[in-house]
Amino acid sequence: MPVAHGGALSKGSDFWRSVPVDPEVAHALEEVPLDLNELGYDQWGFHKDTAAVLYSVARTISRYFRPTVSGIENIPRGRVLIVPNHSGQLPFDGLVVAVETLLGATPPRLVRPMAERWFPTLPFVNAAFSRSGVVVGDPINCRNLLEADNAILVFPEGARGSGKVWAKRYRLEAFGRGFMRLALQTRTPIVPVSVVGAEESIPSVVNLSGLAKRLGMPYVPVPPHLPLLGPLAYLPLPTRFWIDFGTPMVFDGPYDDEDDVIQSKVDAVQAQVQAMIDSRLARRESVFG
Repeated sequence: MPVAHGGALSKGSDFWRSVPVDPEVAHALEEVPLDLNELGYDQWGFHKDTAAVLYSVARTISRYFRPTVSGIENIPRGRVLIVPNHSGQLPFDGLVVAVETLLGATPPRLVRPMAERWFPTLPFVNAAFSRSGVVVGDPINCRNLLEADNAILVFPEGARGSGKVWAKRYRLEAFGRGFMRLALQTRTPIVPVSVVGAEESIPSVVNLSGLAKRLGMPYVPVPPHLPLLGPLAYLPLPTRFWIDFGTPMVFDGPYDDEDDVIQSKVDAVQAQVQAMIDSRLARRESVFG
């Protein structure tokens, strides 16, 4: 099997060219139907060879959290919105879901995560995200990807979910309505997903919202071990992630319906995700085991 290198992301970088590609990642990407130009890119900036490197690194990170996955067979073929809860300060939950979906679904599914608009402002991260399939959470991007039968990974809680503090763990923030309007517009099934374990990976006791605003960031978390451990306080703990994929939910009706009608459908998805979280928490015996 040929070894893929980092493509555009690694131009001039011996480090990225030296990263070995996981054979299972390479095989899964070969199974994914992709519409690429002669340079290996799709119209949203995804680059297959670079993605092979980045997903190999992501799989190593994912193994740190020892994910236990159930219900992945619920991901249908064709267009789908994958909708989990969001937590953990850093997007390790999205990384683990993306890796498990690529390697565990049949056939392999390359998810296209929707990212906050501030991510493209981060050096290196913007290129890494784009080359691995992440796109800015814009309705037009999402609609076009769904109409091309992609699997979209969207966190309707947004930054409010990932930046939640310890006192609010496993209590969902209000879901936005945008994903539901897109599901209705494109006739796309929604797969609810619960992620348990990320809440405890990087706990935060307070969000310095004033500082976050000045820095142009969605939040600035303060872990409980600051200032004692310094920057090490932001290293994730080796919690076990439990990823449960639910039965697809299908909704009917006009996408431009009144907000309260759309909200009732959104509430049904949020209630299902919360129920799945509660069920997993009731069965979980240990945060780390």
